[in-house]
Amino acid sequence: MLRLGAVVLNVSDGGRAAAFWTQALGHAPIAENPAFLVPTRPQEARLHLDESDRTHLDLWVDSAAEQRAEVERLVGLGARRVEWEYPDDADFVVLADPDGNLFCVVDASR
Repeated sequence: MLRLGAVVLNVSDGGRAAAFWTQALGHAPIAENPAFLVPTRPQEARLHLDESDRTHLDLWVDSAAEQRAEVERLVGLGARRVEWEYPDDADFVVLADPDGNLFCVVDASR
């Protein structure tokens, strides 16, 4: 089942943004990556602060098979595949919505 896993927010200063958003939302940074802020309420999405990537949504699924099925479903709804340079171990697929907004479908099981 496709779900909103994270909002990736482009920021100019990760430390300053983390200080603001942890206070604003009550999210907490994870030890492995303090730019990844997790909610205290499990039904909410994470916030990923990034100084180099553009703002976008990360939509999560629970397996590679579910990822393939959701990508095809979203393309059928009007999304389009985007030319992207993927790392060898990519757990995400980049798509654009009908207005051209980028988003990722992420295999959260990896």
